[in-house]
Parts: sequence; C-alpha cells; structure tokens
Amino acid sequence: MSKVTRFDHPLVQHKISKIRDKNTTTKSFRELVEEIAMLMVYEATRDLKLEEVEVETPICTTKTKVLAGRSIGIIPILRAGLGMVNGILNLVPNAKVGHIGLYRDPETFQPVEYYCKLPVDATERELYVIDPMLATGGSAIDAISSLKKRGVKHIKFLCLIAAPEGIEALQEAHPDVDIFVASVDERLDGHKYIIPGLGDAGDRLFGTK
Repeated sequence: MSKVTRFDHPLVQHKISKIRDKNTTTKSFRELVEEIAMLMVYEATRDLKLEEVEVETPICTTKTKVLAGRSIGIIPILRAGLGMVNGILNLVPNAKVGHIGLYRDPETFQPVEYYCKLPVDATERELYVIDPMLATGGSAIDAISSLKKRGVKHIKFLCLIAAPEGIEALQEAHPDVDIFVASVDERLDGHKYIIPGLGDAGDRLFGTK
C-alpha cells in the first residue's frame, strides 16, 4: 500500500487556513497555493538521488553533491493543478512540465480525459502529479493511469486538501503511488465536494466563480 504523508508543519497549516477562508482574494489565494506547493515539494523530493562532483570554491577544490541524472517532471491536472506549478518550479527550476486535462461528468462524476502532453523524456523522470483537491479520487486515478499507459513508472501525487474517500480510492487503484497532502478533511458531501474544503479551487485560482 502506498504511503500517505500529511504535512503538519505550522507554516503549511497556517496557509491552509488562509485558503479555506472565503474572504481570501484571488491574488492571495494564488500566492498561498504556490507557497504551500513549494513547502510540500521540499519534503516530497527528499529521496531524490544524488551524485558526487568536484567543484572549486574560492578557497580550494572539494567534493560535494548534486542531483543525479535527470530532474523531476511536474504534471498538473488541468486546470486547478496549474496553481501549484510555479511554487514547485521555484525550488526545482529545471523540472519539465506536462499537462493532463480532465473534466468530471456532472451526472456520473467520472473523469473524462481531453488532453495529455508529457515531456519527451517523461519515462526517465520521477513525475509529480499535482492537483489542489483530492475528492473522489477519480481524476487523480485516471491521470496516473494515463501516465502508466505511456510507460511512466515513477509517480507521486501531491494535493493540498483530500477527502478520506479519495485517499482510499487512489491507494486501491495505485498502491505504488505515494500521496502527499497538506490536510485530510472530514468527508465528501452528496455533490462529491470536500467538507469543509475550500470550494472550487479552479474558480478561486482564476476568479471565475
């Protein structure tokens, strides 16, 4: 079964409280989502491989460590996942970015893929699928399945807020994909929205509500 990492750091929890607030402006909401994503990827990349290199400091030559091989790939689930991209790129600026477009059918609640564009070397990278919300888990499950069909083997999932139902569904569908989440909320309501949640992350990021 995949591992679930919950972020209880005071800075993360403080910023999560801010994005829950319905009075937080679009500008502040965007900035906070980026900041939380940056704090989360710091921990999510802890197991990246290193290699030893030799550098010359102003004092002498020494051996030190750098990231080994190719860097990571970031795969936001459109559209809300876009809000987390820049925060991650602030820490890993040479990461490549792909996109997966999914929408949820309003009657069946099932995700439908309408777009997928990955880095050409996606199979050689560790890919981080990102989406602010993990509700039913349907979009994340389908996005990860789409990556696996294209030969990707190393995948992690990052989200800000998750429902227990979504975590369980994602773990059952993809037991090899570790999950990183800032807050696990109470439940889903009858419309499959996370309670207490923060509303529609895409609308709040792009001011379309």
